[in-house]
Amino acid sequence: MIDTHCHLDMPQFDPDREAVIERAHEVGVERIICPGITLASSRDVVALAERHPGVYAAVGVHPNDCGDFDLEDLSALRDLAHHPKVVAIGEIGLDYYWDRVPADHQKATLRAQLALALELRLPVILHSRESHADLLWELAQWWPQIRKDRGADAIIGVWHAFSGDAAEAGQARALGLVLGLGGPVTFKNARALRALAPQFYADQVILETDAPYLAPHPYRGQRNEPAYIPLIAHTLATLKGAPVAAVASETTETAEQCFWPSSE
Repeated sequence: MIDTHCHLDMPQFDPDREAVIERAHEVGVERIICPGITLASSRDVVALAERHPGVYAAVGVHPNDCGDFDLEDLSALRDLAHHPKVVAIGEIGLDYYWDRVPADHQKATLRAQLALALELRLPVILHSRESHADLLWELAQWWPQIRKDRGADAIIGVWHAFSGDAAEAGQARALGLVLGLGGPVTFKNARALRALAPQFYADQVILETDAPYLAPHPYRGQRNEPAYIPLIAHTLATLKGAPVAAVASETTETAEQCFWPSSE
């Protein structure tokens, strides 16, 4: 299995980072993708990926941290993204919940990083909070260029921590996005997401923890870690009425097609 979204560079893992990676491997989570959220953290996740064979990096600036984003930052991200263990541009997107950065600047930063992903032929890891309609609109403007460059069937990236409705899931699929599901799908009170999850196509979902956040049941409220990916796979299998092994295989294959298409 693959944890496609884990912030292993964060200080919550400073006491036992090596043990966290080892526990993940012991339960079959063989690869972990760590997205940056600032230029500094993007450098940190690349360094982390250099030290660990099963760890990979994504580089990008999060919408809540993009207030000072400029062309110099974009150039630095471009340099980082050429590292062989960088598999995506992210975590990028829009966030209107916290309202830390004006929407217009968030959009400008998103567009610049989408253009970088197109230039480097990398997928994107997308964040959206109370901004789904605007994010989908921005992606729709970008999609014709991607389609021309990569073909209509290409996976262009992942909608991380998907929390949209059925219509938005359909729009995402039409734009070449897969959906990241994590701890919330195990929460009994996440009724809308749990009802929607069985309706997703088998090749539309990848697994993620978003560790150290959003730990799945029965660890909700505690620090999350990649070793909990099997709990998410088990819940998704139960909701779908499918074998856990099938869910693990399908989600791993989809993640590989998204982040490692050249290795197919």
